Amino acid sequence: MNPLANELNDALDKSHAGVFLSSLGRRLFFPKGIIAQAAEAKKTARINATLGMAFKDRKPLILSPLAKHFPGLLPEEIVVYAPTAGIEALRNTQKAALIRKNSCLKEGDFSLPVVVPGITAGISYIADLFLDKGQVILAGDPSWDNYSLIFSERREAILKGIALFSVDVPGNDDVPNKVGVFNIDAFENALKEEAKTGQVRIILNFPHNPSGYTLLKTEAEKLIALINDCAEGGASVLVICDDAYFGLFYEDETINESLFGPLAALHERVLAVKIDGPTKEDYVWGLRTGFVSIGSKGLDISGYEALEKKLMGAIRSSVSCANTPAQYLALKTWEDPATTADKEAFFSLLCRRYRTVKQFIAENPPPSSVLETLPFNSGYFMCFRCKAGLGAEELRQALLKKGIGTIALEDKYLRVTFAAIEEEEIPEVYRVIYGTASELAALREICP
Repeated sequence: MNPLANELNDALDKSHAGVFLSSLGRRLFFPKGIIAQAAEAKKTARINATLGMAFKDRKPLILSPLAKHFPGLLPEEIVVYAPTAGIEALRNTQKAALIRKNSCLKEGDFSLPVVVPGITAGISYIADLFLDKGQVILAGDPSWDNYSLIFSERREAILKGIALFSVDVPGNDDVPNKVGVFNIDAFENALKEEAKTGQVRIILNFPHNPSGYTLLKTEAEKLIALINDCAEGGASVLVICDDAYFGLFYEDETINESLFGPLAALHERVLAVKIDGPTKEDYVWGLRTGFVSIGSKGLDISGYEALEKKLMGAIRSSVSCANTPAQYLALKTWEDPATTADKEAFFSLLCRRYRTVKQFIAENPPPSSVLETLPFNSGYFMCFRCKAGLGAEELRQALLKKGIGTIALEDKYLRVTFAAIEEEEIPEVYRVIYGTASELAALREICP
């Protein structure tokens, strides 16, 4: 194994972070090669002959049409390679924003965020670092379909689903069709079972994709307590917080901060990872800019630096660095005062659509024999569970013929993105969904 990798492993083996390293994670390191030497030269060299870029008059060459289409950026903000871990100003701005948005997060609780080319890439890199073939990672069921591709196919790990919602909870009359609230019992059982192995790996995603659910404050407290119990019992716990839809909270009783905050300072045996970015919250889906932050009560500065270098090794060996103009566009957008007003207006628009869907479903419940509404209170989506033998893909195809596009998952969940529907179109969309589901069910009765 490379001596640089061994140095990082030695630093991490002093904490429970070292326990989680995969075989690939242990091999990863950031080389003292071209990138590191170029960074050193940038600081001190009078004439810099390092990186593979071309300059004239100390400025990078840039095609005039390209410069014309980026009028707000300098040439060095468009075509120059970004540092492997991302532009430092953007990383510092993101760290300050996380502290501002999450009241329990403190400066020393977590690492400086590393920039990755999108949240998906961040999840994939963390899987590379911490998951080996045959190891189990827990996730809520239903879950985003890309988890299976990342964890099961790429890493050959075992993605074990935990039923996200309880069914027919007594007294749960406020939820359409009485589909239940967060299934804390199922999570408790899954965590305790996995803790018997000495290691627990779990990915949490709130606001949740595909259901659109965020934990109530009481539910979050119970889940954090369960994770703490696992650590107190001697297990090492890796918690990945997929915060793709962070900030899109529509109800007062839900948590409005990331679980990463309390988890990062929870216990020496808990390693918390936050993967987020402006993608959804700032409506910049195509910029593909994400962040990975790591926090643990058991990590010191040398541990954080070692994990950062291993993450940089994963980035360097795949995409080399994240997109430069996307990083500067994100940074300049955050710095522009107009962004706050725009975001408030966009959030208000999404909130109105959410409440329109909620009201429609409350006044017009779906046909209970074929569709159940999963709880939703945040994010972009809501979901129906298909019943009585109705396949979600069958329903999706039938809806598509009527001009309505939806997403079928696991052939039993139909995801509807209310964020993408004009407010006045919402009643029509849901009436068509209800009607089509009933038609398919009727056909099945006639032709079983």
